[in-house]
Amino acid sequence: MYSVIVVGARGYTGAELLPLLHRHPAFELVAVGSAGAAGAKVSSHVEGIEECPLTFSNIDPPALARLEADACVLALPNGAASGYVEVLDRHRPQTVVVDLSADHRFDPAWAYGQPERFADRLPGARRIANPGCYATAAQLALAPLADLLAGMPAAFGVSGYSGAGMTPSRRNDPSVLQDNLLPYTLVDHIHEREVSHHLGRDIRFLPHVAPFFRGISMTVAAELQTGQTPAGLLDRFEAFYSASELIEIRSDIPEVKEIRGRHGVIIGGFAVSQINPNRISLVAVLDNLLKGAATQAVQNLNLAFGLDMLAGLGAQTGGAE
Repeated sequence: MYSVIVVGARGYTGAELLPLLHRHPAFELVAVGSAGAAGAKVSSHVEGIEECPLTFSNIDPPALARLEADACVLALPNGAASGYVEVLDRHRPQTVVVDLSADHRFDPAWAYGQPERFADRLPGARRIANPGCYATAAQLALAPLADLLAGMPAAFGVSGYSGAGMTPSRRNDPSVLQDNLLPYTLVDHIHEREVSHHLGRDIRFLPHVAPFFRGISMTVAAELQTGQTPAGLLDRFEAFYSASELIEIRSDIPEVKEIRGRHGVIIGGFAVSQINPNRISLVAVLDNLLKGAATQAVQNLNLAFGLDMLAGLGAQTGGAE
């Protein structure tokens, strides 16, 4: 068994990640950090792990320096990881660190943990940057087309409000979102930079928040170098992801409600303009709390320790509502 610490585990992602790690056949949770819930039983805050004996503790960087584990998952807000990483670099360089924030997604010293694209870089990795949820959807939708792109593709993303986290804001206020669609950060969103960086092609990304709680629908429009057909695109994507068990490719348009509580991604709805067959569109959907965060973190831990990529992912979750 490999021992795992999770820091910042009280959020929506933690509610998905902790049950996956608790039930995992090769991982053992040894400490769970949350300053706000310190002293409370983990099982009293997280569904699906009633038998877990652990309590939340306040794991700040000095406390982390006193703990030993084979792996540490940092489920912290953007900008908060540095103190923890410094401690681990100094005291526990062999500990596998998976950072769920955006802090290390552009750092060449860290492996970028998108398993369907970069699985060969993850075995033995000690520092892994978990991709963003929107960025995962956009990259997986565009990766099979990267060498065919003739211009800058556009990605129109709609997320459930859990993607805005627990800190109160207009982006996660149900009263604001009721019968509404809220656009935000319409230029230079960090996931736009993330996808452009790791795809090797610039994209435009337009993020929105909707009244539902979880899930992402990503519509991608692109102009390609050659004319296409829907059947040809379907074949291309099926071939590209033939070895990726969590990615389902199909001809019809996938919907968010189909993917909630599931570990994978559905890509479909391949459409080609009759006016200009170089112009195409498609849709990708995923659960932002699972494949957009917790599921991918488990995949990255699995690969880092030489396990099967899908170990511990046999059961769908969807505990946070």
